[in-house]
Formats: sequence, C-alpha cells, structure tokens
Amino acid sequence: MPPPRRVAVIGAGAAGLAATKALLDAGLDTVTYEKGDRPGGLWARDNSSGLSPAYASLHLNTSKGRTQFADFPMPASWPDYPSADLVAGYLANYAQTFGLVPHIRYDTTVARVEREDGTGAAPGHRRPGYAPDTGHAWRVTTDTGDTARYDAVVVANGHNWDPRLPEPGYPGSFSGTRIHAHEYRTAEIFRDRRVLVVGMGNSAMDIAVDASYTARGPVLLSARRGVHIVPKYLFGRPADATGGALSVLPWRIRQRIAEALLGLAVGPPQRYGLPAPAGGLFQNHPTVSDTILHRLTHGEVAARPGIDRFEGDRVVFTDGRSDPVDVIVWATGYRVTVPFLSARWTGGAPEQLPLYKRVFHLDDPDLAFVGLMQSTGAALPVVEAQAKLAAARLSGAYALPPAAEQRRSTDLDLRDATARWGSDRRPRMRIDFDRYLADLSRETRAGRARARRAAGRRAATAPRAENTEESTV
Repeated sequence: MPPPRRVAVIGAGAAGLAATKALLDAGLDTVTYEKGDRPGGLWARDNSSGLSPAYASLHLNTSKGRTQFADFPMPASWPDYPSADLVAGYLANYAQTFGLVPHIRYDTTVARVEREDGTGAAPGHRRPGYAPDTGHAWRVTTDTGDTARYDAVVVANGHNWDPRLPEPGYPGSFSGTRIHAHEYRTAEIFRDRRVLVVGMGNSAMDIAVDASYTARGPVLLSARRGVHIVPKYLFGRPADATGGALSVLPWRIRQRIAEALLGLAVGPPQRYGLPAPAGGLFQNHPTVSDTILHRLTHGEVAARPGIDRFEGDRVVFTDGRSDPVDVIVWATGYRVTVPFLSARWTGGAPEQLPLYKRVFHLDDPDLAFVGLMQSTGAALPVVEAQAKLAAARLSGAYALPPAAEQRRSTDLDLRDATARWGSDRRPRMRIDFDRYLADLSRETRAGRARARRAAGRRAATAPRAENTEESTV
C-alpha cells in the first residue's frame, strides 16, 4: 500500500478544524497551519492573530440546532443563540475531543502556497483523478521561511477578517474618529460621544444597539439600501427552525411564505424609518436582530439614509439632513482575501473563483477550499460537509466527474445564483443553505459510486499472475 497522502490545511477556525478532522478520519497525513495562538479563528476573541472581529456582545444569529456540527452537537443546556465566547469554547473542545491539536501548528503564518514546477499540470491541463503516488506537488512556505511539501492543500482561511471601507470615499473631511466594525469590542468607547453606524448587517445592528446605551443622544444608523430584519424568534420558536421543512419548495415560494410571516410578526422595515429592502427575502442576506427594532421605536437609534459628504464634525446625508458626529463605525463588510495564493490560482479575485461544488479548483482538485462561500444559513454544517467531500476525494473514496461536466455544473450554479442574488453580490460564493447541503449529499454518493466503478475497471484490466512456479502464492 502507498503511504497516505500528505495534506496541508490553512487555518484553524471552524472550517480548518472541520477539514482537519475529516482528513484525519480518512487516514490522511495532515498538518494545519494557524496564524493565531488558539483554535476557533474569528470566534476566538483576543486571538493573537489579530483577525477576530468578535465583540463582547456577539452571539450567533442562527440557532444552535441549525449551527452545530453534525459530529459534535452543542450542549442541550445552552441557549438557542449562544455567545461568541461559548462558540469559541465549543470549537476548542471540538479540536481537543477529536485529537486535532497535535496536528495544528499555532503562531504560524503561511506566506506562499505554490505548485511545484515539473510535478504536475499547470492550470488548464488537468491531472486525471486520484493519484496517490504522484509525490509532493505543493510547497507551503511560512513567513519565517520554513518550507514543507504536500500532495494537496485545503484552503480554510476564512473571509471575514480583511476590513472593507467605502470606495470611493465620501467627499469632504471628517474631524472625528473613524473605525471599522472589525476593531469594535465594547460600547465603552462610545460613552458620551455622538455615534454614527454605517451599514445594515448583523454587526451594524449589534453595534448600534450597544452604542445606544452609552452614546450621547440617539445613535444614527445610516444605509443606502435596506434589508429585511428578522427577529431571532418567530411565534415562539427560533426564526430559522422551519428552514429545513420548507427547503423542498422552490425558493420563490419559500420567499413569499417567509415574507408573509415576517410581515405579520414585525411589519416592513419602513415602519421603523429604515429604507425599503433592495430585494426580496432569501435574495439579500437578512439581518437577524431582536433588539434593533426596539431601540428604533424608543428613539435610542435613529435611521438615516446614505451619506452625501462630510463637513468637519458634521455628516450630511442624501436627504439634506446633517448631524454632528464624534465617531463613525464603518460596518461595511470585508474583502475576500487569500494572500498566500498567487493570481495564477485565484484570478486576482477570490470571490469570483469558480469551484466545483464550491470545493474543488477546476484546474487542479488537489487545491481544495472549505468555507469560501456565503450561506443563507449557518456556516458550520456547510464547512463540515465540504470538508468531508474534500477528504473523500483526497483519500480516493470519491471521484470527480469529467472536467467538462464540472465546468458545466459550475457555470449553471453561477447562472442560477446571478438570477437570484444579482451580479454584484458575489454570486459565485452564494449558496442556499438547505439546498446546498442536500446537493452535497447527493454528490458525495454519486462520487463514491464513480470511485467504485473506476476501481472495478482497474481490477478487471490488471494483469493476473500466471499459475507457474514463479507465481506469488
């Protein structure tokens, strides 16, 4: 038997831990690189990596039943929406329970991941299938210059750590303080200061609510376009609890049902002074918050439209109003960054990278990705399923379809995602949580069947020993 393939995993957040576990379960020799000093990635507050955006009040915005790993359920005693600190502890326990820690190299930053010349095909010339004896084809180099060679690489470095600011910037000059939501930790920094939060995502709402208890005057919440705001509970149950039951329906029918229920429960965002949603529910990622509507109706948070310009300590909005502001919080999202891969592999825009089933690079499936997606639901079940699919292929238990079929499937996924989410909303990365997990389950079964058929063909054509004295007994 050939030795097990050697695989590098980049990142020890939720995606990297799931990948490490799946690879070890499949019998692969696995090394995981982690920039920080502990597992948990973005959930681990005060991680030495400096990449975590977790703030003191952060909680899950998907319920624990829809968020937990299938292989490691969250404790029944936990609340429906655990805190970031609980989730960080959960991920650390996951790493300890499944023996992942000895395989993780902490405080290690990957600087470059390169395909070695002469050891395999360049992009556009695919190597066929599983080949356990091809030799180490990938070189991983750390920022200290250490180098190691691997048969495959799994990229799991996350994409909510490189802050994105408005581009182009707004005209005029602002004399106050500006921070990105990534820097926010507690509301004490807002005490007795006039605060403007820009954005309509989950972090924007959390930070606006936090600031409303310490800031001077109402906290201003500015957005150019609106989103649907979903409370964490609908009719006494977690709002995402019915997602699986409705997933068999076409998404437009689910959309109509969900929008009707949301309208009955809380009404449209315009009722609270917020802009109308730019698209339907399930087309734009909703903001999940129980508290923002309460603070709006009590006047502790005040809605504003988009920014027009700055005038010293005043912010002028597109409706002509202006307000004095001491602190601006840009809750404007993150860039997708894979700094250790060259444009040869990412095309210079990782968010536009076509991947088969959002996992396998089309030019070389020994470069796999776990977590490079944006889900309509929780991330952990998705990265767990992706990790298991990658591990099955790298161990030889799963076989990919022909290259042309992979390309057709990926193009079809892009067409459908663009029709649903639009061309400017990272359609390559978008997935429907329930539909995607069901599709990955079907693909796993189909790929295992392909692998069995290929093994049968190889066995049928293998030379057989003759019944002579020289035959092996």
